[in-house]
Amino acid sequence: MKVLGISGSPVKGSNTDRALKVALKATGMDTEFIKLSDYKVEPCRACKGCIETNRCVIEDDGIMLAEKVRVSDALIIAGTTPYSSLDGRTKAFMERLYPLRHRYGYLAGKPGGAIVTCAVPEGNAMLPPACDNGLDAIRFFMMEEGMTFAGAVKILGNIPCMWCEFEDRCRMSAVRMIFGPNATPETVEVHRFEAQPRAMETAKKLGNTIAGFLRSKN
Repeated sequence: MKVLGISGSPVKGSNTDRALKVALKATGMDTEFIKLSDYKVEPCRACKGCIETNRCVIEDDGIMLAEKVRVSDALIIAGTTPYSSLDGRTKAFMERLYPLRHRYGYLAGKPGGAIVTCAVPEGNAMLPPACDNGLDAIRFFMMEEGMTFAGAVKILGNIPCMWCEFEDRCRMSAVRMIFGPNATPETVEVHRFEAQPRAMETAKKLGNTIAGFLRSKN
């Protein structure tokens, strides 16, 4: 049994990457980790050129990635939430799985899970529910493809403004927008996945749940 993990985070060794690897390891099965920033994947053009062949007409890495998804037994998609919605790489990847839908429904019945990292702490009524927005995008995609949604992982991440040399002079500082008018990079905690016990346990549970589902099918 093969479990495929896709990370849309562009940051090398990111919280998103590390959480995805924990979930994959927890399956105890053959796994593959893919980082989308290493590949070229355009979004769907809605040309319907894939209907007869189940193969996209865009000649880039999206074709190869779709084939990996087709032959895998389970799929975990991990993304980030710039501007409080799912990142473009992850969204483009999901759109490019559209060719697998026609006639055969290659994704239908497979278990899947979602991992999303966001910088907006939950419960901040003044800001959008970034993590929920990202998770819903993945969950609804899997629902529409007939997959079995096995669970979701939320990770509290970091904003780029934390490491910007102009942050203290920027009227658009996300540090102050999220943490208050007196916040600075020095007063705000840098969040690491490994320091978030709930996220760690949820990632392991996701892997275990997917493994249990796959074993029950055999």
